Amino acid sequence: MPDDIAASLAVAERSAFAIETEAGECYGRLLLQQLGAHPQRSLSVIQQHPAVAFARSGLMWLTGAADGEPQMCPVAIASCADGALAALASLSPEASALDHLRGAALLAERAAWSGATRRGDVSAGGSCRLLSACDARLAVNLARDEDWSLVPAWLQAPAADWPQISELVIQRPADELVQRARWLGLAVVRSEIPPVNRAWANRAWFTTIAEGPRKQRRENQRPRVLDLSSLWAGPLCGRLLAMLGAEVVKLESVSRPDGARSGSPVFFDAMNAGKLNVAIDLTTAAGCTQLSDLLDSADIVIEASRPRALRQLGIDAEARIRNGNGQTWISITGYGRRAPQDQWIAYGDDAGVAGGLTELLRMASGQTLLCADAIGDPLTGLHAALAAWAVYQQGGGRLLSIPMRDVVAQIANFDRPHSASALRTRWQGWQQLAAGEIAAPAADLPRGQARPLGADTAKVLRDWRVEC
Repeated sequence: MPDDIAASLAVAERSAFAIETEAGECYGRLLLQQLGAHPQRSLSVIQQHPAVAFARSGLMWLTGAADGEPQMCPVAIASCADGALAALASLSPEASALDHLRGAALLAERAAWSGATRRGDVSAGGSCRLLSACDARLAVNLARDEDWSLVPAWLQAPAADWPQISELVIQRPADELVQRARWLGLAVVRSEIPPVNRAWANRAWFTTIAEGPRKQRRENQRPRVLDLSSLWAGPLCGRLLAMLGAEVVKLESVSRPDGARSGSPVFFDAMNAGKLNVAIDLTTAAGCTQLSDLLDSADIVIEASRPRALRQLGIDAEARIRNGNGQTWISITGYGRRAPQDQWIAYGDDAGVAGGLTELLRMASGQTLLCADAIGDPLTGLHAALAAWAVYQQGGGRLLSIPMRDVVAQIANFDRPHSASALRTRWQGWQQLAAGEIAAPAADLPRGQARPLGADTAKVLRDWRVEC
């Protein structure tokens, strides 16, 4: 190769590397643009190559076959998480509120506490598996005990374990299995690659479902946040808002508290430290009235259930926003609030598959793998916190639907190569760059202890002027 051509190629490679190291900052600016938010200070993002960020975050440690080498996902997941957190920090009234956190590290927070590692086509938590239908690959997530009781109705045959499920699934077409699962409320989705869409301003990760009057905020006003969510995405959103200075109240049902309480205590603490805790009986008329009154007093609401769940309690989120006083309502779902997607179930692992990560990994590496640990959850939690804070600062008056699938799909599409061959070339280069940088997951959130169930009920009801 002539010297001048070699020199030109070397310059091009260095330029591409420099551009890639700015991925986090570019993504953070994109999010602010999509939200119409104006940062109070410049974005502060570590200039790090996406491959190195993925390897050091613990995500690569969690991706790959159980008996194989860690695998690189050739999209800028870790850098985008860093960018999302930097965008949130740029809106914070205090410059140092989130300085000690890394968005990328938050993505492996649960695995850091549980000691989980990569398991190939089985999720780190064990509830989700990639299975072959007769014409496509599926992600099947049986996350709740009651899901197993629905499996015979789903497959129209007895099946009591994963080998039996696999034998039946491979005999049926994927679309039929997905449709029946959605009727029954099971989290099942095809592994597909999302379409490349560069019109980011028109294809965002959130949808404004309802709008109403906005409210002028006093400078340095501390927002009241009512967190109705459970598990990971919503609680992470609430934890980040608490770290920004919001008064966050975690509300749980007396009869059905957050299911994460039965999991890792330290992870539950990590997600819910810094919040007050209220427990009310939502099976009674009095409890539903208290819920309604608490909602009336909140500046920001975080919820992560299917819309019909609150409607059955007499709560109409859309009407509250249209007729309200500048409330910000964050609705985290699997696929959105509009029919028929409003009835579809999703959890973090299958949302990662729905967003395209498994198919991108297969195209690049030739292996069928789940990416990291419930990746849709922490990514959505980060984006939800940014959306909540940005809309609150703008005066609220908006109900935002944030589907986990769409958050993952935007990141999967962000700056990814157009062709399969270019994707494989990137994967090979990124895999090499990550060599020697791979780290196990490490906890990033500051230690704290969640409040016991109902510990602050009387105080919050009194302070928020709700009848006991």
